[in-house]
Amino acid sequence: MSTIIERYENKLNEAKARLKKASIAVSTKNTGIEWSEFNKASKNLLICERQLAASKNEEHADVMDFPVAWDVGAPLPHLFMNDHKAYLLFYVKSVDPNWDGTYTTIVDTASDKATSLALVEFIHCTSAKLGAPNDEVFEGHPLYGKGLELYAPLQIINSSWVKEIKEINSIHTNHNPENWKNAKHFFFGFHDNVFECIADSFKVELHQTSFKKLMQLVCQKLVN
Repeated sequence: MSTIIERYENKLNEAKARLKKASIAVSTKNTGIEWSEFNKASKNLLICERQLAASKNEEHADVMDFPVAWDVGAPLPHLFMNDHKAYLLFYVKSVDPNWDGTYTTIVDTASDKATSLALVEFIHCTSAKLGAPNDEVFEGHPLYGKGLELYAPLQIINSSWVKEIKEINSIHTNHNPENWKNAKHFFFGFHDNVFECIADSFKVELHQTSFKKLMQLVCQKLVN
């Protein structure tokens, strides 16, 4: 009788075979339906990766509920933080109904033009970082193959980073484990970089304003 882990390993192998078949179809055919199967196979593979990792109690990424989607091409995330507050600012995904594929819109953070922006405040943020890798080398990330997904709001389950921070702080004479029970590892994969932080939760605000004005608002929040 196979174990739960063996069943998930078999499902993952089947998912890999399905995606390989879909990838070949995309590259060799052009009937218009191959991309739909490829996308479904890709999503299925991620589900199987997460199921297997969870069954082994391993570190892995899982999609979380998030009210907005960021721009895939040029989200231009900006991180603002001090020793007890952290804010992430980025362009929200929008679709131009008149776009015909013949032109590119250049995003300029110095512009005074109002646009759709998201401001995410991370509550009780312990640590945050914004930087490499970008989407061209995403497959080199240690959690790739463990449910890691680009352009999606993720939470890292069984996070080694959270464990490391907890262990470091455990040596404090007034250490209280209860202060860390809600700590979560959030992971946002953007086009040119990755944002990660350890925080208890987050709040999201949508703004229709210029990048400059919203940055000024964030600076006010940091000093208040």
